[in-house]
Amino acid sequence: MTREEIASTLEGWLEAWGRYDLDGVVALFSDDAVFETWTGMRIEGRENIRKAWEEWFEAGGFRFVNEDAVIDEDRQTVVFPWVYEGPAKCFGGKKEKRRGIDLIRFEGGLITAKITYTKTSFEVEGRRITLTSGERR
Repeated sequence: MTREEIASTLEGWLEAWGRYDLDGVVALFSDDAVFETWTGMRIEGRENIRKAWEEWFEAGGFRFVNEDAVIDEDRQTVVFPWVYEGPAKCFGGKKEKRRGIDLIRFEGGLITAKITYTKTSFEVEGRRITLTSGERR
């Protein structure tokens, strides 16, 4: 894909996220795609990724704010910095704000890998939480 095609594909994909359209989001993954979560868990295959996200998408109430994705046309790769805003499951659904980056690899117009990295601190209802502080529940 050209840089413009990657950018357009990414834009459409983010719009699907914004609509909580799980079918639209997973349609862009290859059958054998790999998703590595921010905790290091590895999920293999489009259908397993769908299953992992079903409950989350049904609940909704979250959003990702795009922060100037960097597209490498030669490598068919996107570095996608974002801010997540939504319920924090480990804090009883209180509002969380977290910064992170996804490394997204494309092949044949589909996502073959989505690797997520996040900061080790985030905000819950305006209070800074550090994952190493022992405040996780």
